[in-house]
Amino acid sequence: MLLKPLLSDQHIINCLSTYYGIEVAKLVLLPLGADMNASIYKAEGHDQRSYFVKLKLGHHHDIGIAVVGLLHNAGIQEIILPVKTTHSHLTQLINSSTLIVYPFIEGRNGFSQTLTDEQWLTLGKTLRQVHEIDTPPSIKHRIRRETYSSKWRDIVRSLYTYTEPPIIDEIALKLWTFMQEKTLVIQRLIDRAEQLAKAIQNESPELVLCHSDIHGGNVLIDGNNAIYIVDWDDPIMAPKERDLMFIGGGVANVWNKSHEEALFYKGYGKTEINKTILAYYRHERIVEDIAEYGQNLLLTMAGGEDKAEMYKHFIAMFEPNGVVDIAFKTDHTN
Repeated sequence: MLLKPLLSDQHIINCLSTYYGIEVAKLVLLPLGADMNASIYKAEGHDQRSYFVKLKLGHHHDIGIAVVGLLHNAGIQEIILPVKTTHSHLTQLINSSTLIVYPFIEGRNGFSQTLTDEQWLTLGKTLRQVHEIDTPPSIKHRIRRETYSSKWRDIVRSLYTYTEPPIIDEIALKLWTFMQEKTLVIQRLIDRAEQLAKAIQNESPELVLCHSDIHGGNVLIDGNNAIYIVDWDDPIMAPKERDLMFIGGGVANVWNKSHEEALFYKGYGKTEINKTILAYYRHERIVEDIAEYGQNLLLTMAGGEDKAEMYKHFIAMFEPNGVVDIAFKTDHTN
């Protein structure tokens, strides 16, 4: 787990002035996202404009920016273009990190605000456009491709090789106890994800451009009720079910109502859903979260208040009609 923030406030303020010509009056660290390799800020300029500032560890985030540009050029309005640097670049490298600046959209995300019928239709229509876009080779060759890797399943299995929590603190002990109580459920998730992955690989489904993480937290609703799909850091060429798993999937215990799903697909248009692939992604996503939360909570002392928040997210997955219940039901309907 990375200790936040990545750079001092003053360093970021200086960079915004040097590379973007933005004179910052106020910079505030925002408690957003589960990515421990990123720091998010709101910068208020002396020009009365506000900016969403993302600082991400590493120099490999230009593919997400390229995808946003591709979608914008295709006429998709439900995305937010980054602010250009004074040299017309869309990102700026700083030490070992990448700085990306966007106009700040005042609003709420799909975790905290229920989408209207119209917004569900728009989300469906937009995601269909994304999945049908003709991705040029120059971009396609740089986007990761679905491999159905066992990485996350292996990590979760490795957490169970410990006879006691590796780190002893209050949150680690609570998580450890909870994981022991849920051993059979977690084992079922791992084993079924493995079985489904093998079944899919034999089918060779069509791969399309996917966002890869289109849950409620990455759908932003502004004051005029327009919606935006944000956080294109990690696109993937995968079966369309990679994105569709989130619709009705119940991440953060929202987006789990049948009428919402019906509205989305009315906007998305007629399509055939492969239930085997859908079930795989719903199982695998939970396994990935268990792996990431487990590593962060059991293998490191860092994190502070973040750890308590992560623990809450972890146990929420197992609540009635939460993601675990929905994954099992998805598989059962196959």
